[in-house]
Amino acid sequence: MNWHYLFDLMRGEMASGIVSSSTARLLLAAILGGLIGLDRELKHRRAGLRTNMFICFGAALYTILSTALAGSASDYTRIAAQIIPGIGFIGAGSILHARGLVTGVTTAATLFVVASVGMAAGGGLYLTAMFSTGMILLALFALGRLEVGFNLKLLLVTYEVTGSTVDEISNEINRILEREHRMMQNVVTASTPEHVRLQFDAEGRHREQEELLGLLKQSPVFGSVVSLGPVERE
Repeated sequence: MNWHYLFDLMRGEMASGIVSSSTARLLLAAILGGLIGLDRELKHRRAGLRTNMFICFGAALYTILSTALAGSASDYTRIAAQIIPGIGFIGAGSILHARGLVTGVTTAATLFVVASVGMAAGGGLYLTAMFSTGMILLALFALGRLEVGFNLKLLLVTYEVTGSTVDEISNEINRILEREHRMMQNVVTASTPEHVRLQFDAEGRHREQEELLGLLKQSPVFGSVVSLGPVERE
């Protein structure tokens, strides 16, 4: 292998400023993708820090390579154009049908826009990439809280209660839920020598869930009542 020729090529590329420009774009893409991924990681979503960072970094790298490898050819967008169907395939894999729910739609949409941030960074549109990241973080953080705060979002919350027998617990829960024409979903029971534990899901908005938790705690039938939080539904 002609090492002198290889070193001359590397020296020429570095002198032209291509390396420094590409490195800056890739670094920005990794940072922006990491910021979005950190929000998803803190919320315990399936596509977290590394996934979002890799997708943003990869989209930026493919955009840079698309321009660099094509040179002056008219089809320089051919490589970058394949990012969109590729991300669509990954996003489809993050959508799950389980427990009667379709989950992961927001995760799939996040991956789609993270790839576009990477393409913007890879294309040298720094301000566009940073502004888009800010808008994504605002939507993920603020809009989710507003949906809950204004009682707009329908939640599926898991509760756990304990009591003497399964029949006694089930009858009491159904009596409480019947007032609001709601039903238990995904019921799971477990028995110990001391008591019976029953977990169930109930659908409703934020205020309705708070009222249900209060009614469950007021019932003398249950030894303990715990809300295990909402099932991921986004």
